[in-house]
Amino acid sequence: MRGDDLTPTVLDRVFNARAIAVIGASNDPRKRGFQTIRRLLADGYGGTIHPIHPKAPEILGLPASPSVADVTGDIDLALICTPAATVPGILAECGAKGIPGAVVLAAGFGEIGAAGAEIDATTRQAAAAHGVRLIGPNTNGLFNLHNAMNLVGVDGATPGGIAVCSQSGNMLLSLVSEARRRGGIGFSSYAGVGNQMDVHLAEYLDHFGRDPATRAAVFYVEGFQKGRAFLDTCRHVAQAKPVVICKSGRTAAGQAAAKSHTGALASGFALTQGLLRQAGATVVDSPDDLLPIAHALAHLPLPMGSRVAILADGGGHATVAVDALVEAGVDLATLSGATRARLADLLPAAASCVNPVDVAGGTDADPGLFADCAQAILQDAGVDVLLTVGMFGGYAERFDASLGAAEQAAAQRLAEIAADAGKPLIVHSVYAGLGTAPLAALAAAQVPVFPGMALSVRTVAELVRRGQAVRRLAAAPAATRPLAPDPARAIVAGARAAGRTALYEPEARDLLAAHGLPLSPHVVTRAGEDLDAAMRRLGDGPLVAKVVSPDILHKSDAGGVKLNLSGAAAVRDAIAEIYANANAYDPNAHLHGVMLAPMAAPGVEAILGVVQDPAFGPVMMFGLGGIFVEVLQDVAFRALPLSAEDANEMIAEIGAARILEGVRGAAPVDRAALVELMLTLSRIALAHPEIGEIDLNPVILRADGHDIADARMILRPEGDNT
Repeated sequence: MRGDDLTPTVLDRVFNARAIAVIGASNDPRKRGFQTIRRLLADGYGGTIHPIHPKAPEILGLPASPSVADVTGDIDLALICTPAATVPGILAECGAKGIPGAVVLAAGFGEIGAAGAEIDATTRQAAAAHGVRLIGPNTNGLFNLHNAMNLVGVDGATPGGIAVCSQSGNMLLSLVSEARRRGGIGFSSYAGVGNQMDVHLAEYLDHFGRDPATRAAVFYVEGFQKGRAFLDTCRHVAQAKPVVICKSGRTAAGQAAAKSHTGALASGFALTQGLLRQAGATVVDSPDDLLPIAHALAHLPLPMGSRVAILADGGGHATVAVDALVEAGVDLATLSGATRARLADLLPAAASCVNPVDVAGGTDADPGLFADCAQAILQDAGVDVLLTVGMFGGYAERFDASLGAAEQAAAQRLAEIAADAGKPLIVHSVYAGLGTAPLAALAAAQVPVFPGMALSVRTVAELVRRGQAVRRLAAAPAATRPLAPDPARAIVAGARAAGRTALYEPEARDLLAAHGLPLSPHVVTRAGEDLDAAMRRLGDGPLVAKVVSPDILHKSDAGGVKLNLSGAAAVRDAIAEIYANANAYDPNAHLHGVMLAPMAAPGVEAILGVVQDPAFGPVMMFGLGGIFVEVLQDVAFRALPLSAEDANEMIAEIGAARILEGVRGAAPVDRAALVELMLTLSRIALAHPEIGEIDLNPVILRADGHDIADARMILRPEGDNT
């Protein structure tokens, strides 16, 4: 579903329900069937409430019915408050009534393991057979505050522009409490997804993208079941609205906890983070950042670039801000000569008029000067974002109460100046927690005000990253599946016909070459064969010799690799030793032969690979390679198809990226050639969905190009080419 498709969906009808059946309604105040009806009545829900109870004539003054079949008129949504065992039968009744969606609160399904497997399967079958879309089970419900439909019963949430989707009910309570504490943040809709038995995360995101009341979508996610669908939807929605995600399970223990909680697949955090950011999402590390960053992104204009200026009324905060912004990968703006001259006219001689601008006490007695300085900076064409740091908003507290009116006026001017410039303004103030009038005026004008430097800088960084992502997504061409050349398809078909689950390395190299990648020559020989033809083709050395066997994938572990071989005698001895080592390693292994190839010239060892992730589909990995890749784990991930922008971001993202730029006198690697290699590998993986894993490790990167020193390709089970 695309957000620009105006055809109503089931979720549109569910979230805007005008008639709700509460199945399991009760007169017991301790039961959800009572609490939900009480909340709907108290909030002034304008639709019709149909309590469903087998015996009670009325619930909270509303006439009750024994079943949904006895209700006159259409019903948009059923809230099922009864135990798990009753759900399949109730869904059948809902389907017969034509109810499009149901929220199932009960636990006791697949999330408890084998004990819940049977009822889980029966419930899935009932929902599908009777055409009822199912939210949950094992959920705390949903709400649409603009519809006064609060089926969660949470207190204190006010209508606003933030939509929330969460795999944890307690996370909603935390977000609502945070919004009440901060003030000025309200919610449009909420969905507790529970087990995602039917409706999945991408469908909620699509609905939020279509919902005119939603300005930003917030997700707390423990695992993705249909990750590729989510990425596809996010690429579209994120171009119009911020999508802010906190993904738990960053550690192995956290992933295990997420699995035990929801039964969802928890993919590796580094992989998930890279893919979500590629799709335009803003990924935060802490749930505490979800609301403030989402609220800021929802109301600030997108910056046209990444150049940030700092306006400070104290040198300490200015220095801290600079360090934090640089560490976050944000560019510091260079102020024009005209801007520096304007600042010099406004401020005392001790002031710093370069970025960061430090007013050096020049605004202590006249807060209006602070707004004047901000205006000069924001009007500079070389500035994309302004971050003010220090104590603005508390001058009356710090110096004298007589400054209150001037500071209030300066705050209002600041908001107007930023709006007129069309550039984002973020305010850090040590007085933010006190709720002073100037800071309240800024907040009312939707200027983010933060008490901490860390959150202020994270917001700036995510704002810049979002601007870059929106421009990148808007320029991305439509994805098409490339065609595999006939020689490459023949290689895979031959391996399939032989019953193998992997290509021999020579076959993998031939497949890469068939797609246009430059590779050094290679020859496959066997013990006792004449080497004259091979040596003439490959030269006298140095050469590498590798065992070729479908039963030995980790060649080094089997003693199946010999390096730096010069001359026919050395090659012949190496082949004999490789055969002996392989037979000792696995006496039953089939030995296809030994591959000979020229040794690669020295360079930086990198790894490039593609894997079929069960949640996200084909994913590329890039990082520094060699035998330590699994230990260092300095890698970046992106979903396929890959763009040149994606490839460059992956290269810049790894922690050791500076090594590629040349260190200790080494020349920088050919980055353009590396990007082209990554793009070609992306096309190869998409052209051959029957290949489940591609591993190029190491790829030797140099100033004059690259050498693929080792290539491995694993086939997917036959028929599994989705």
